[in-house]
Amino acid sequence: VSQVTKDIIVREYNIPADKIMVVHNSINPDELADVNFASSYMYLEEMKKRGYKVVVSLGRLTVQKGLRYLIQAAARVVDVNEKVLFLIAGDGELRDELIEQSAELGVAHNVIFTGFLRGQRWRDAYAIGDMFVMPSVSEPFGLTALEAAGTGNAVLLSKQSGAGEVLRSVLKFDFWDTNKLANYILAVAEQPVLQQTLMSNVQNEFSRLQLNISNQITNA
Repeated sequence: VSQVTKDIIVREYNIPADKIMVVHNSINPDELADVNFASSYMYLEEMKKRGYKVVVSLGRLTVQKGLRYLIQAAARVVDVNEKVLFLIAGDGELRDELIEQSAELGVAHNVIFTGFLRGQRWRDAYAIGDMFVMPSVSEPFGLTALEAAGTGNAVLLSKQSGAGEVLRSVLKFDFWDTNKLANYILAVAEQPVLQQTLMSNVQNEFSRLQLNISNQITNA
């Protein structure tokens, strides 16, 4: 599903590179359609009216997803700008550890854990965000990045994520580089022109990707 994955297979299993074809993942854009219900996150809507920015991360709460590094970056961000909130959507074995980490770093009041989501609350988690962060330690592709792009978020991806091969208008960082991630989050939160440019460009990329896939299906 990505060149990242292909390189690992070649390196670890000695499979000839010419025997492996990369076919990037895609999604059905209809799944992101707005069904015009009231937002599931009325508290965050109100906080945004008061000048807060919302950072969204959605996925399983596992070591692979790199949420520990996001919480570390969140502490650096909040130390500079208290009007940044972090919405961490999903569930997994690291949930309690991440909640404790947020408390220990003094940012529990800025980090919101939703638990497992589906349906409208899942769509609304993207819609409420000003930016989406995927800090994965290792991510063969990362469909949530496409979902975020399709809903108009500014997107920040770890360099270890395969989705970065098809989304160019994103900010990339090494998963362990919490200083750079914090600086990126602050830049997007405090520079409206940067946020709008990232949002517009990545959404256009998403639209072109869907058009290319449709043409491939039609011509198949």
